[in-house]
Amino acid sequence: MTAVLRLALAAWLLASAVPALAGTATVAVASSLQFAFPALVERFRAQGGAPLRVNYGASGNFRRQIAQGAPFELFLSADEQSVLALHETGHTEDAGVVYAVGRLAWIQPAGRGALPSEATPLAAVEAAIADHRAGEGRPRVALANPEHAPYGIAARQALEQAGLWEASAPLRVMGENVSQAARFALADEARGGLVAYSLVLAPTLAERAEHVLIPADRHAPLRQRMALVPGAGEAAREFYAWLQGEEAREILARFGFEPPTPTGGA
Repeated sequence: MTAVLRLALAAWLLASAVPALAGTATVAVASSLQFAFPALVERFRAQGGAPLRVNYGASGNFRRQIAQGAPFELFLSADEQSVLALHETGHTEDAGVVYAVGRLAWIQPAGRGALPSEATPLAAVEAAIADHRAGEGRPRVALANPEHAPYGIAARQALEQAGLWEASAPLRVMGENVSQAARFALADEARGGLVAYSLVLAPTLAERAEHVLIPADRHAPLRQRMALVPGAGEAAREFYAWLQGEEAREILARFGFEPPTPTGGA
C-alpha cells in the first residue's frame, strides 16, 4: 500500500469513527443500486431501522478497499466474485447471500436513431460502427469499465458474443462504474450504452431515454451477492437481515431486479 493510500485510509477511518459509535451502519453499495437503494433505506428507516451511511461505487473498487481495511460494515456487490474473493481472504464474515439478479440493457437518448428490437438489441452498436467506418462521425458507445465493474463485464460479454467487441473499440467510452456509464450513454456525442436495467427504469433517466433489454443468455448471470464485514455493528446486521425479506425484494423488483433462486445463498 502506498504512503498516500495509507494516509487516505487513515483519514477515512477517523472520519467514520463517530457515526459508527452513534449506531450508523456504513454500507458499500454497487452503483447498479443507486436509484433502488434510497427506496430500500427509506422503508427500513420508516420501520425504526438505524441510520445508514451509504457509499456508491464499482464493486471491484470496493473489493480492493475492503481488503485494505476500509471501514465498511456491509458490502452489496453487483456480482458474486467480489464477495466470494473477500470471504476467501477472511474479509467478510461468511460467503453472504445472493440478494438479487440484475439485467443488462441498451439505453440511448430519446429520438437518437431507431431503438433496437429485442431480437437485435445491439443493432445500434452495429450502426455506430458502420457510421464510423463510413467517416460519418464517431458516435460513442458507453459501458462500465470491465476491469472493476460487473455490468461492464456483462457488456463486454454481450459485445463479444455478437462479434462487436474489437470493432467497437474506437467508439467505446468507459465509466468508472455503471452509473457513470449511464450518464455517458446520454451525452450529446453518444449513440447510447450498455448499462444496468435498474438504472434505465429510474424516472430521471426514463424521461429522456429509450431502452431495450439485452437477453439474459448474452452474458453470464448478474447474480448480486452481499455480506457483512467482520466487526459489523448491530445496525448493519439488522439491515442485512431486512434486505433478505420479502418487502426488500418487492422494492428491488420495481427497479428491475429479479429475486435470487432458492439455491442463491452460499
